[in-house]
Amino acid sequence: MKTKTAVANTGNLIMTGVVLMLLGDLLFALNDAMGKWLMTSFAVGQVLVIRSLGAFILLGPMIARQGPMALFRVEQKGLQFMRVAMATGDVALFYAAVAYLPLADVMTFYMAGPIYIAALSHFFLGEKIGWRRWLAVLVGFAGVVIALRPSTAMLSLPSLFGLAGSFSFALSLVMSRYLRSTSDTTLVTWQTVAALATGIGLSIGHWQSAMLIDWSGMLLLGVVATCAHLLITRSLKLAPASLLAPLQYTLLLWAIVLGYIFFNDIPDMQIVVGAAIIVFAGLFIFHRKNLKETVPVEAVPPDGH
Repeated sequence: MKTKTAVANTGNLIMTGVVLMLLGDLLFALNDAMGKWLMTSFAVGQVLVIRSLGAFILLGPMIARQGPMALFRVEQKGLQFMRVAMATGDVALFYAAVAYLPLADVMTFYMAGPIYIAALSHFFLGEKIGWRRWLAVLVGFAGVVIALRPSTAMLSLPSLFGLAGSFSFALSLVMSRYLRSTSDTTLVTWQTVAALATGIGLSIGHWQSAMLIDWSGMLLLGVVATCAHLLITRSLKLAPASLLAPLQYTLLLWAIVLGYIFFNDIPDMQIVVGAAIIVFAGLFIFHRKNLKETVPVEAVPPDGH
């Protein structure tokens, strides 16, 4: 009886983790759609400033509970600074890209994040990558090139913003993994402070007056993004990462749906094909990584994967 109860409780925790991940991804998609809506009227810097202030509505109590001085007791300050720079670049470049491109297009570039992470982990985290995953990485890159539209248009500034932003996103995740002994509150607080400082710099000469609904939308942007971070962080403590990671691809589905509902954007065939290739490559990488971590060592090919 106790065994059945334990199994049932474990199953409930895993299901809760799955629900929290799906809800977190939905909130991130809403955050992205709200950001695109705001970017039609306001500069990146202004949105970053108010968004960051909104984030502190939730971060404030967390900082108080942890203790403000804990924010300064961090190891490897150089890597901490680099992670904050990459995380800030990720947010700023995303908004810069989504101001000009359909939401689904930008999200397609960001869905390549796991592919970049697989490649970067080989060099920065010492995680051995076998030939199968390297092949999947190359296939994923091919999907990115297709999504970029192989022509002179692929060198457009918004597309490069999206590509650079997705790479910054991947680098920030790799560094977050390397610095996983640092508390979530500290990590998120410093990247929020950096986004606030960056926004202040970018908004000089570009600050515009706004209506109450606009200020509220920018503040809500920070609250929604922080809630999404907290939901996803909690989900990873309740369910295996190998089960939850593929669910992140629902972001692309939500981007297509919300892009159509709010902006009447319909992805063209090249974006659909590129996105399908990227998702396939990413899921294969997750599958092989999970297989490598769960099968007996003697059953793994000698190439490491």
